[in-house]
Amino acid sequence: MVESEKVRIVVGEWVTKAEHDMTTASHTLKLGKNCPTDMVCFHAQQCVEKYLKALLVSRQIYFPKTHNLEKILSLIPRDLAIPLFKPEADALTQYVTMGRYPGWRTIRLAEARRAVSIARRVRRHVR
Repeated sequence: MVESEKVRIVVGEWVTKAEHDMTTASHTLKLGKNCPTDMVCFHAQQCVEKYLKALLVSRQIYFPKTHNLEKILSLIPRDLAIPLFKPEADALTQYVTMGRYPGWRTIRLAEARRAVSIARRVRRHVR
């Protein structure tokens, strides 16, 4: 198998996983007031993370195992200009590192919707 074919396959695997996260977040939002907002935000972050990693794989750029979106963004060439701002990246990273555990703050439905909106924006740009 040619190296470019291997890269294409791995990129496709990352995209598939990212799409699963987007589907989960989007459908879970439909629960309205019964929505587990922490899980929506977790999957929104995971969608962004996996799309960014797919982009890095497509450029054959190594990345460490991390959920920190700011660290991942720092590896992406500047000419690609990912539409994800530092406060958004920080908030999304907190959802995956702190939001999954007891004792963290309550996430409002509007905030969960915003997280999915950010994920959709990054998704559109990377695709």
